[in-house]
Amino acid sequence: MSEWAPGPALAAYHAGVMVIGELAVQFTEQEWAGPTTCVEWRAADLAGHLRCVADDYHEYLDDAPVSRLARLMALGASPESLTRKLARQNTAELAALPDATGPEHIAAFMASARAYADRVLPVWDLPHHRFGDTVVTVGGMVGAACAEWHLHAWDLAAALGKDYQPASPEVLVAGWRAGMPHLPLDAGVALAPCGAAVGNGARRGATTAGGAWQALLHASGRVPH
Repeated sequence: MSEWAPGPALAAYHAGVMVIGELAVQFTEQEWAGPTTCVEWRAADLAGHLRCVADDYHEYLDDAPVSRLARLMALGASPESLTRKLARQNTAELAALPDATGPEHIAAFMASARAYADRVLPVWDLPHHRFGDTVVTVGGMVGAACAEWHLHAWDLAAALGKDYQPASPEVLVAGWRAGMPHLPLDAGVALAPCGAAVGNGARRGATTAGGAWQALLHASGRVPH
């Protein structure tokens, strides 16, 4: 099992941001208006969501360990309830976002995501929030962000009719485990695509060698069993 340590973690994080940018420049205006694996979102909406989430990470870090995310996690709610609450937050933030094109959203996302990475190393081991008895550090939250960037890269690639697989999926699994204790990969609890609702759950044992990326695709509801 890979360790979630700053060196490989930040390399994987920046790779996720970079591949989103590389995929984004391949979209035509028509494709930005087209569907994605996130059923209710066009490609431009997904770009807007990425922008919102990157900005949210800054807010959570600014206010840690008493951010609105920390207060939500401290409630001890079930994974299903947390997923629904975060999905409502995603929808509300996207609706409040100023009108912009897909490329504009992606440019804002990339700037925000890279600025976030520049902030985290000095506070890597400090507490970010708590879920139950588990303290998620700032570095752990970087793991959640890293997994999200690569999963959304897969969404963008699929909208272009392509496939995407990260170079080091086992590092992303380590990041998921570090940053998302409320959604353990092997516990049969998972998100539906883009965090809209709870899906079918991760396949037990899927995080063994060679199955790390499939485990994340299953756990995030992107690939059915």
